[in-house]
Amino acid sequence: MTSGITVTNKPRILIGDESKDFGNVSADLLRQASFYVATRPKDGAVILETLKSASFDLVIIDSTLPNFDALSIMQTLRETCDYMPIFLIVTAYENPLLEKQLLAYGASYFLLKPFHPVTLVKIAKELLKTSRELAMELNSGQHDMEVIVTELIHQLGVPAHIKGYHYLRNAILLCLNDRKLLESITKELYPTVSKEFLTTPSRVERAIRHAIEIAWDRGNVEILQEYFGYTINQQKGKPTNSEFIALLVDKIRLRYRQVAQNIA
Repeated sequence: MTSGITVTNKPRILIGDESKDFGNVSADLLRQASFYVATRPKDGAVILETLKSASFDLVIIDSTLPNFDALSIMQTLRETCDYMPIFLIVTAYENPLLEKQLLAYGASYFLLKPFHPVTLVKIAKELLKTSRELAMELNSGQHDMEVIVTELIHQLGVPAHIKGYHYLRNAILLCLNDRKLLESITKELYPTVSKEFLTTPSRVERAIRHAIEIAWDRGNVEILQEYFGYTINQQKGKPTNSEFIALLVDKIRLRYRQVAQNIA
């Protein structure tokens, strides 16, 4: 490990910002909440080198950075390291395409500027708490991924008797196994699902769309808010198939990362 990195049993957070008005203030608040926090300059190359040299539980960085942006950092880390932290992405503007790409590579949360550092601390605590509690639960052997996905779809309000339920369940499991499918929903994911169910890709797409519409219109509002409230703008209406699948895959990987990694 590089100098300046402390070995600790506390949850470890890296903030890619050393400014007085955000990075240092946020770091101080997180330390008061009993986290180990390291800060680095707003430079993608520096942040990436730090992540290669030492492991962190949570990384807080801007979507755009000099030298390496957030997407490049996540791509490189996935290809060169044997661990993947939780990524909380800070952004100054909404960019659905970039968010979709970041989700595909493991981003867990998007926080739109401006916001108060206290809000950041609250979200960081929730992300780390959820990850650790469910990791302990998984270590006891209480879940397997097929059961997790099935229960989640039920909770979201998708009826088990419709075709879209089975297509959606299969699509999520496939994406958990191969993240690249999230980047090619139409050309690869739908055809793969259609072959398994002896149907056509267009029918798979329509059936999944119907399942999402039912969940969005009749499902449990609290569950939908929990999974989609921070990443889907309600004013835009229902999420697209790709948004819906990508967000669920992301949430499952965050909450049940040990099981998800075992099937990947």
